[in-house]
Parts: sequence; C-alpha cells; structure tokens
Amino acid sequence: MKRSLWFFCLSIMVTFGVTLSAAEAAPKAKVLFIGKQPDHPFATHMYLHTSEILAKCLKLNGDIETVVSDGWPQDKSVLEGIDTIVIYTTPAAEFLLDSPYRDQVMEQLDKGVGLVTIHWASSIFEKNLDRLGPVWMSYMGGTWISNVGLHTGKSHLKQLAPNHPVCNGWEEYEIRDEYYLNPSITEATPVLEVMANDKPVVVGWAFEREKNNGRSYATTLGHFYDNFQQEPFRRMVVNAILWTAHVDVPEEGAKVNLSEADLALPEKPAE
Repeated sequence: MKRSLWFFCLSIMVTFGVTLSAAEAAPKAKVLFIGKQPDHPFATHMYLHTSEILAKCLKLNGDIETVVSDGWPQDKSVLEGIDTIVIYTTPAAEFLLDSPYRDQVMEQLDKGVGLVTIHWASSIFEKNLDRLGPVWMSYMGGTWISNVGLHTGKSHLKQLAPNHPVCNGWEEYEIRDEYYLNPSITEATPVLEVMANDKPVVVGWAFEREKNNGRSYATTLGHFYDNFQQEPFRRMVVNAILWTAHVDVPEEGAKVNLSEADLALPEKPAE
C-alpha cells in the first residue's frame, strides 16, 4: 500500500513538474513584424531594418518570440500562435485587405490578434475609402487618408492619455517628424498629439475592438529612422506592441536599451 502511494505521489510530482516546465518554456507572446523593401530615400521608411530593431527590443522584455517577414509570410505556419502583428509598410488597409492573404489577415484579427501600424501603414488611400474603409476602421478605430496633407518639422510630442500603458516610462519631448494631417478618428482613443501648421494633430491612437478582445494601436509617426534611435520613441512603440499582445506593460515602460551598434543604420546601398 505504501509502495503504491509512493508511486502515485511520484507520478503527480512528475506530471506537475512537466506541466510547470512547459508553462515556463512557453513565450509570453509571439509577435509578427511585417515590412517591405525600401520605397523612400535612405534613412526614411526603413521598414525591415526598423522591424529588426523593434524585435530586438521586445526580446529584452522576457521570453517573447518574434518573426520579421518581408511581406505577408508565405509559410502559413508562421501565423500559428501569434498574439500581435506589427506592420510598417505602405498603407496597411490595402497591404492587408487588398492582398491574396486577405482571408488569413481577417481570420487572425477576428480571433483577437493585435495590430500595430507605424507611419504610412496607419492609413488608407482615398480612392479606396468607400470600398475598404468600413472594414479597416472596424479593426483600427481610426485612420489617416493618404494623402490629405503632410507637414514636416519639430513639435512637442504631447501625451493625450498619460495613464494609457503606451505612455508608460517616457516623458513628453520635442520630436522632428513628418506629420500626417487631419486623421479620421472614430472610435479609438487619441493618445499622442503634435502641433503642425499651428494646429493640433493626433499622431497616435489606441483601439479596443469588441470582437474577441482584440487591441489595435496606430501611430503616424516614424518617417525618419533617427526617431527610432531615441529611447522615448522606441519605448512608446514597444509599449504599444506589448499592450496589443495583452502583455502587461511595466509602469517604467518596456526595456529598449539597445547599443549604438544595434541602432546604427545599415550601410547605404550603392546608387
């Protein structure tokens, strides 16, 4: 009897230990970055390079799995278990919803996978607004319509929602960027604002979707690569990625302390 009880206890301990080990081994989150080949002057719209930098930052914040893809991944298995998608490309409304992978995109978003869009990706072309706009806005809660106006310059970057996790761990500061004027914000929460042409312009918004608790965050900032070399800017973006992946954002903000070598631009391609 004692021998049977001993084996029973041992089996429980082994099972519990295996379960605990598996839980400890599982990543906090899986994040898919989607970029594309360059289409702007060097040091602007550095889609893939920036995605790699942000992926390195995420790895400083625990066991987070990252995948960086040039375009939508051809291997469907990459989509297994993802918690959020970060897209830094041309307008993501068309990039995602006017593609052969539309069904895969919508399947992920409809089951609650997060979505972060950076700069031009946070937009839709005006000619497609009626056709794609309703679906796009249902996922993002807001958008910029390309191209209703641009302004480049310096501005104070204001936190409109300082208690939102996206704003954890960084203070307002002066930024130089290309600002997208007159964004259309419907259901999203405005988070960031600049002054452009002497008018306030929302440049970041967060949206909690009703369907399956999905979260989205868009920022129209990110034209110049040197913004990503600034710690507050990286922290804002990485905070947003964690938030959309339903990972708790520390009060001090995400860890983003990369080396100068990590943050350096790649060698400029020969012309």
